[in-house]
Amino acid sequence: MPIFESRADRRVALGAAVAAVVVFAGLVVLVRAYAPFLTSGAAFREFVASYGVYAPLVFVVLQALQVVLAPIPGQVTGFASGYLFGAFWGSVYSLTGIAIGSTAAFWLSRRYGRPFVERVVDDDTLARFDGVAARAGLPGLFVVFLVPGLPDDVVCFVGGLTDIDLSKLVAVAIVGRAPAFVLVNVSGAGFADGNRGVAVLALAFLLGATLWGYHNRDWLLGLVGG
Repeated sequence: MPIFESRADRRVALGAAVAAVVVFAGLVVLVRAYAPFLTSGAAFREFVASYGVYAPLVFVVLQALQVVLAPIPGQVTGFASGYLFGAFWGSVYSLTGIAIGSTAAFWLSRRYGRPFVERVVDDDTLARFDGVAARAGLPGLFVVFLVPGLPDDVVCFVGGLTDIDLSKLVAVAIVGRAPAFVLVNVSGAGFADGNRGVAVLALAFLLGATLWGYHNRDWLLGLVGG
């Protein structure tokens, strides 16, 4: 069904866009007034560092929960980790959280079986990725993890329904996701350090890969057996 088909639809969309701009502008004003350190990468890092070991620990837990609950894309939190902890440690913390979250998702689906997965993954998506797992096995799952724009969190639940060894599933999830997370952490760190050229280049490359992966998702999934 086409979107913005009627004037009413267009008015609603315009109203939502205006509201989003107003909310964002309000947040900027509040941040500058009450939490100016948020606008400085160095000051923000210093603030986070004041929490000592708990700062990276909390981030790792949030990144792990993101895989299981998927409230926001993992690359968003990956950008935050680069901004807060730098490119190297941000990547380490991101991938540690990804490893824990992926392990939890694989284990949950293996422990509670298809009825559990059917409650957290819609039927069409589950059927599609069942095909990837059944026909292409571990290499097919690796492609889904590697290419940004494909629903890799979903594959964690689907992969748990296979008889593939859990350690191999986790390894593929980490290795496949690593390039995208390193790029987004480099971008976050670049913005925090004022190295805008590297930050924008890394982000543009990742965005381009994500758009390419999303646009060609049917071809890619067909290629690996979906």
